Order: sequence, then C-alpha cells, then structure tokens
Amino acid sequence: MKKYIITSLVVFSFILVSKAQNVEFTRANISDKKQLKEAVKNINIADKILADVYPDYNKAMEHYQLAQSVNPNNAYVNYQIGYCIYNSKVNRVASLEYFNKAYKLKPDCEAEVLYYLGLGNQITYNFDKAIEYYRLYINSLSGARLAENSDKAYKRISECENGKILIQKEERVFIDNIGPEINSEYDDYGPVITADESILMFTSKRPIEGQNTKRGELFENIYLSNRKNKSWSKAVYTGKPLNTDYHDAIKGISNDGSRIIIYRGDNGGDLYISKASGDNWSRPDRLPKQINTNFHEASGSFSYDGKSVYFVSDKPGGQGGHDIYFSTMNERGRWSEPQNLGAVVNTPYEEISVFAHPDGKTLYFSSNGHNTMGGYDIFKTTYENGQWTEPVNLGHPINTPDDDVFFVIAASGRRAYYSSAKEGGVGGQDIYMITFLGPEKIFVNNNEDNLLANKTKPIREKFIAPEVEIVETSLTLLKGIVIDEKTREPIYAEIELYDNEKAELLATFQTNAKTGRYLVSLPSGKNYGIAIKADKYLFHSENFDLPDSAKYQEIEKEIALKKMEVGQKIVLRNIFFDFNKSSLRPESNVELENLLKLLNENTKMKIEISGHTDNVGSAQYNKKLSESRAKSVVDYLTSKGINKDRLSFAGYGFDEPIAPNDTEEGRQLNRRTEFKIVQN
Repeated sequence: MKKYIITSLVVFSFILVSKAQNVEFTRANISDKKQLKEAVKNINIADKILADVYPDYNKAMEHYQLAQSVNPNNAYVNYQIGYCIYNSKVNRVASLEYFNKAYKLKPDCEAEVLYYLGLGNQITYNFDKAIEYYRLYINSLSGARLAENSDKAYKRISECENGKILIQKEERVFIDNIGPEINSEYDDYGPVITADESILMFTSKRPIEGQNTKRGELFENIYLSNRKNKSWSKAVYTGKPLNTDYHDAIKGISNDGSRIIIYRGDNGGDLYISKASGDNWSRPDRLPKQINTNFHEASGSFSYDGKSVYFVSDKPGGQGGHDIYFSTMNERGRWSEPQNLGAVVNTPYEEISVFAHPDGKTLYFSSNGHNTMGGYDIFKTTYENGQWTEPVNLGHPINTPDDDVFFVIAASGRRAYYSSAKEGGVGGQDIYMITFLGPEKIFVNNNEDNLLANKTKPIREKFIAPEVEIVETSLTLLKGIVIDEKTREPIYAEIELYDNEKAELLATFQTNAKTGRYLVSLPSGKNYGIAIKADKYLFHSENFDLPDSAKYQEIEKEIALKKMEVGQKIVLRNIFFDFNKSSLRPESNVELENLLKLLNENTKMKIEISGHTDNVGSAQYNKKLSESRAKSVVDYLTSKGINKDRLSFAGYGFDEPIAPNDTEEGRQLNRRTEFKIVQN
C-alpha cells in the first residue's frame, strides 16, 4: 500500500510538471508584435546588467518583471527573477516561488536551477527538501562541472543537517526591529555600539542631497544615534570628514566612543581610524601597511583596552578566504605584524564581521564555515589558557539559513544588535535588537500536603519560584565625568589603568575634551589601580579589586579634580598595608610611583602624608598604627631621592572620619592614606 501511494505521488508530480508548459518569446506565442519586441528588449537589457562585474540585481529584476508581465510562463524569465531576488539579499524567501515555477515549466531551464531550488528551500527551513534538490543537482553534474561544483552542494547539505539540529533548541530571545528612528526605506546595516549602549553608529544607503551616485547605486554613509531613556534618538548623518562622495562604512567603535574604525573601498578595501574631539571627528587616518594591504581588509574592532585591533583580511597566507587577524600598538604608537587567530577560529571558508567584547576575552564573528545552518552564522569564541576555544554557534533564531552578520553585543550581555533583511521590515536591510531572556523559569508546584483536602482552615502558602538570572559577563563598566572641583567645568584628562599586582600599565584613555565624559572597561580577575591626571591638577586615584567571580555592574562616578594649591589633599586609594601592620604591600608600587612622579615634576612642593583608621580598637592603638603607616610612605619616597625636608607625616587614627563607622563600607572608606600640599 505504501509503495502504491509513493508511486502514485511520483506519477502525479510528473503529470503536474508535464502539464506545465514553457512559453517562449516568439510571434507564435505572443501576437502583439510591439509587446514582444519590448519584452525581448527588456530581457536583453537585464542580461547585460547581470553580465556586469558589479551587477545591479534590483535593476535587472525590474526588466525581467516587465518581460514577465507580457509572458508569465517563460521558465528562463522566472528563473532569472528568482536569481535576482536571491542575490539581492533582500527577502530571499520570495525567490523560491520563481524557482519552483521555472522548474515546473521546464526542468532543465538552467544548469543551476536544482542548486537554487535547494537554496530556496534551505532558506525557508525546508531542510529535507533542500537536501533532495542538492543531491539531484550533484547527480546532474559530470566532468569539469562535477569537479567545480560538487563541493558547494555537499557543503550545503551539511548546513541543512546542522540546521535540523539547531532549530530543535530555540534560544530564549526577543528579536525586534529597532524602529523608524534608525531604519529607513533603504538599506541600514552594520551597527556598532559603545559598551554602555549610549551611542549607536551604523551604515545606511539612504540618499544624501548633492551626493552623486554610481550606475544609479546609492553610496554608503555613516549615521549616529544616542540612547536616552531606553530609546534611540532619530539617526543623524555624521557628515564630513567621516563621509565622502563615495562609500564610507562604520566597522568598529571603542568602548567609550572616542575612536571609530571606518571602511573605504580604496586600495582594494582599507580601514581607517577617526578620533572624537568634543562633537567633532578628526579626519580619518588610514591604518598602516602592517594592517592594510593591497587585498581586502573588510572589518575591524578595538580590543577592550584600545591597544589592539582585530580585523578581517583575505591577504595570502591565511586559512582560507577572509581570516581574522589582530595587531597591537606599542608605546611608540607602532602596530605589530598581524597574527592570524589560527585554524581553531579561521576556516578554509570565510570569516567576516568581527567584534571584540569589552570583557577582553570574548570574540564574536560571522563565518560560513564551522557548523553554520546556511550562509553566514554568528559564532562566539573565548581566549582561555593562551588559546581560542572552539567557536560556538549562537543558535536559532539568532542565526538563520540566510546570512547573519554585523553582530555586536553590549557589555552587559543583555542586548545585542545586528542587521537583517527580514520580512515586514522598514526597508531593505534593517537593524534589529536582540534581547536575551536567560534560562526559562521552572514552574514549581506547591508542596503535596497543601493540595490535600483539610477539614480545618486550609493552609495558604504563597510560593514564588526564584528569579532566573540572565547569564552576564564578568565585567565592570566605570563611567562618568571629570570636572574641576570648584568651577564644575568639564576637564580633558588622561586616565591610566594599572594592574596593581603586576605594577603594569594596562591602558591609557582620555576624557571627551568637550564634555569630560569617560568610560573604562574593567574585566573581572584583577586588582585595578586608576589614576586620573590633568595639567595643573592633583591626580585622583580609584581602586577596584575585582575577583574572577565578580558579575557585571555599571558604576557611574563623578570625579572632581583639585588644583595644585596649598591645603588641597587627596586620598591615595591604591596604598595597601598588611593587616594591622605598617608594611607596604607590593600592590602599592603603582600609586607610590605616581606620587613620586608628582613630586619630581613639582620640585618646590612640600606635602604631609597622613594615616587614618576606622574606630575599631583603642584610640592609642589606631593613632600609633596610622602614624607608622604614614611614615612607611615617607620612607619609600626618601629612599627614591625625595628630600626629607619636603615630607612630613602624621597619624590621626579615627579622629577625622570621612564616612560613618557603623557600616563596613564606611569603615573601609575611613581606613585610608592621604597627602596634603603644605607648600607649593
């Protein structure tokens, strides 16, 4: 019986195909001579457009559609419309209708029709049917065509098998169009964000008044939006010098938004860096020849500390097509010879659209290698124990059988952004926001006893399942504004980030020259010392001791710098002592060296070092301990060549608290070392 049904279906399918009849563009089929002539003309124009080195698929499709309006049952025209839709990368799902019709009209209409039927079914999640067409396609090949094309079909079969697995487990996310404030009726794509999601920049092909076009094609330009009160402002054109009269695309932005990476199509495709100065951007500078070659450098991303750039290039010597590389800038501002991330990350296929997370160890990228479910999928890898881990597919529905690229994620890990040509969008490609929901809450029943009938008053118990925590990154974002303590005006300052345990300068940042705003990314696992410095001001120090287990947090801090005037004093937050002792810990070296530098640069300055404690213990004990600790700092400075006549020390015990002593947090603030200018 089953065999009979299958045979009947095959026969029925054959009848359907045989009944469909291909109609050629001839006088015998189209009586109107004028219509026939116009249709043939449109086909020739479209064919010529597709033969161009950079074909305009939309323009070609318009001409094929005009021909189809005269003769809707021509296999070639239907196939070409499907081909144009698929390769325009906008609403590719619609291409399947035309491939199906072309095949029914004439199964051998085009050599690649079976392959494109596979693509059309793959992109619509008909994985099993896609596999059937790919196998039929392979069986149709012979000779040179078999050698040239079988690999791509076998790869597509593998993608479909991956897709069948990946769609079994849906990732818990919301994917929402970011809306008309950002997206236009044209292509909008390639979003980049600052670590705290306060700035969004992206590339758009919307028309610009006065900007010429090439072959009718709109040029790429860079736009910017600010996030306020959980919504994005209307995107604005950034103008010159970021944009030119040709293609300009945004590819990367530093965590604090002070630097961006731009792609321009010259020299085969090169990367540029521009720096913010207030509300203005500097003229983009081409990255040096170590990074830019005569080949295609397609995208880039800054490391968390701004010292390195991850970028994509198809230069010779890689694992395949485009590979991911990184280069680091030394103290003299020179970039190192780029290093390939290796065969764990890079494949014989294409790796593009790289994004380095602010946690300093996680990399996101798009690849059409690895276990993709079709086209480019987004993958994640982390740097652990000196090597990159096996990339992990972000899963469905983030990834689809279509191309999924330009993925960036906020420092919190709660939201991400990417571009897609989904149905129902504002225009062509649109920018979408992904909200990660975390693990699903487990429904918890009340205990069994409470479900039993009870003659007395029933027990009523409100039982709430514990809140499911979203998996977040181990990272602290420190942000805020640097101002003058008295005038409250913003200050352009330099922020030095140190690893206290290694006494190593990790990175240097600058505040915005106009606003004084700053943002520093602090991946968990280090004891950080931070020194904020500006000309004619005392430096300000902060300490963040973040264990590996420290979860994501954002700390907003206003930093008021003090002028170098007699009587001014600051807390040295990176001076550490052993418990109940006056011996300086090695982690103090960075702060001591900053203090030493200040005294060497201001040779007339005299200071008092003072020690302070909380109120735990006797007054006598605390005075003695605080004095001996202050003396330890003075001894260090004199051992480094500072004249002892410029230094004095005092121990105040718990006589001068700066916070209440009734909490551990307050007591910790009171345990401190200060210095005060007594002569300048």
